[in-house]
Amino acid sequence: MVRTKIRFAGASDVGRVRKNNEDAWYADADRGFWLVVDGIGGQAAGEKAAEIAVDCVRKRLERQTGTAEQRVREAIAIANNEIYRQAQGHPEWEGMACVLTLAALDNGSAVVGHVGDSRLYEVRGGTIRKVTHDHSPVGEREDNHELTEAEAMRHPRRNEVYRDVGSEEHAPDDPEFIEVQRIPFEGDSALVLCSDGLSDQVLSAEICKAVERNAGNPEVAARELIEAANAAGGKDNVTVIVVEGDAFTAPAEPPGKIIHRPLWPRMVVAAVAGAALGAGGGWWWQQAHQPAPLVIQPQVLAVRDDPRFPTISAAMTAARAGDTVEVPLGDFTGERVELKSGVTLRGRVPREAVLAAPVHATGIHDARLSGFEIRGAEGPGVLVDGSDLEIDDNEIAAADIGIEIRGGGRTVLLGNAIHDCKTGVAVSGASQPWLSHNSFQRDKVAVAAREGARPSLVGNVFEKTPVELPSDMDMKAVAEKNFGLAAARAAHAGGKAQ
Repeated sequence: MVRTKIRFAGASDVGRVRKNNEDAWYADADRGFWLVVDGIGGQAAGEKAAEIAVDCVRKRLERQTGTAEQRVREAIAIANNEIYRQAQGHPEWEGMACVLTLAALDNGSAVVGHVGDSRLYEVRGGTIRKVTHDHSPVGEREDNHELTEAEAMRHPRRNEVYRDVGSEEHAPDDPEFIEVQRIPFEGDSALVLCSDGLSDQVLSAEICKAVERNAGNPEVAARELIEAANAAGGKDNVTVIVVEGDAFTAPAEPPGKIIHRPLWPRMVVAAVAGAALGAGGGWWWQQAHQPAPLVIQPQVLAVRDDPRFPTISAAMTAARAGDTVEVPLGDFTGERVELKSGVTLRGRVPREAVLAAPVHATGIHDARLSGFEIRGAEGPGVLVDGSDLEIDDNEIAAADIGIEIRGGGRTVLLGNAIHDCKTGVAVSGASQPWLSHNSFQRDKVAVAAREGARPSLVGNVFEKTPVELPSDMDMKAVAEKNFGLAAARAAHAGGKAQ
């Protein structure tokens, strides 16, 4: 077996929300294979599934009989059937399964075996490529370019998978079970295997930068990626393996042009500077030797966990542009919440922190509201006035108006659940909000656009709730891009039901 010399490192972390780690990883550099597993089933069941998968895959790949593709398929199928068998004999493990990704080196190639939504990336020459395909509804839409990477990361169904290891028996060659690929593994490339605890929190471009920035030191790269996932919320266990070829380095900076300037301007500048210093003036020297500007790094301000921030208001007052204010689970309905330009306000556990209504966003930009529950508002649950911000992964229920958007601005609503409101989203004035992959249930009116407002609606789900849009909007085109609009009796504002 001819194999490129490699460096590798792996690490796993429980994250900032989970109490137990259902991820696992395994590495055998001598035989050239690496494995990441993400358990499914909760508590001991998920951990047990991951443990069984690692043990079964390891044992099969240590026996280097058959082709690499055969070994990979058999290893995953053996793990699948053993998880299923043990679940049948232990009621406490009922429903346990896992997803996994493995890479086995073979004669200058990597044979990749994959089931589920863990991932393998290839980093080479300043670019990153997602090699595996997510076996999930949201991941499939991302792979088909129907969703951007950022939209997929924040989609409310991002954790669903339609393939797993362990929920039913399989043979190694069963169709629509194991995805197997053979890809080149060049000496100047790196492979990143990870659970969705990383890929749901950190953009692939940032993964690429971290791996390249630490070229030659995969331990630091793996640790940095885990820290990045936790800094972004740490909503799940996160596991990373970085495998580098022996020639993997950060891409070289393009050489700068050498510009030959005439000598006389430099002579004049030198003469002026000399005169200034000779006259006792220190101004030129001070300007030329100013210290480098202080760069203030973004930070996470943890409400209640940090004694400086007993309330959301205290944290928002202290927050600067680029900061994140993180709110633990609990009832915060006694607080008035004002969003702030450049600041993200997010719930640590999605939809487990309850805010008072209305949450205000007035004349702000580059802000974000994520992961809260807002209930029972007299008036709007969230009031947006002339602002640019993103509102994602919130639940807003039983309000007069779930979200009211008025004035100018470009607001994005992504992956929210808005239900049992008189009006789910009310848009007026010059607003042009983007509504993507939200769900509307049992609202008297899901979306109402008036006074010239023109919302864009893509991928939303409407259940037993109509919309009221401007009469010049193409309702057929809107219905084709969303789900349930026909049953929702879509109507033009001021027009007839369609």
